[in-house]
Amino acid sequence: MSIATKRGDTGETSLAGGVRTSKGHLRVQAYGTVDELNTFMGLARVMTDDADVKALVKRLQRELFSVGSALATAPTGTKKEPPVTAEMVEALTSEVHRIEALDGILADWSIPGEHPGSAAFDVARTVCRRAERQVVRLIESGEPVNPQILAYLNRLSDLLWLVGRLVEQQAGVNARLRNEKTPGARWSRAW
Repeated sequence: MSIATKRGDTGETSLAGGVRTSKGHLRVQAYGTVDELNTFMGLARVMTDDADVKALVKRLQRELFSVGSALATAPTGTKKEPPVTAEMVEALTSEVHRIEALDGILADWSIPGEHPGSAAFDVARTVCRRAERQVVRLIESGEPVNPQILAYLNRLSDLLWLVGRLVEQQAGVNARLRNEKTPGARWSRAW
């Protein structure tokens, strides 16, 4: 048996549950972007030395397999969608609150690229936001989607931004946007 089935050579793929669809379908774009996110989170994970951050990110990567699988499950298929729960979202919220409570984390906007590890988390965050937008498009198209998926991705992007700032702080890197030469409004929840 080979992973090269050739069944996708015509631009179609199978959703979990056996339903064939276009590789350009919004559902495929959404779970494909979650897969991309998981990959970038893996890259970010290997670029940090903090064991706690590594463990957190690996746990989140495992959860993302459930998120991606839920998106990849055909609503009309034969397979039951894996659960993405309010408890999963709440656990992310708790991590967000834990990290943002650390002194200096919410000091200002951050310029991506001042540290390799934090830059990798910033890339993961932007891919997460794209996945979120893909899920919104899927919902707006009338497709059924577990609402916890959208909440999960929204919270995860917040957490990834905070982890990037934590990695910078641990490395002693100042990536703040504002300084004496560029004054202005500090960090805002409007981002």
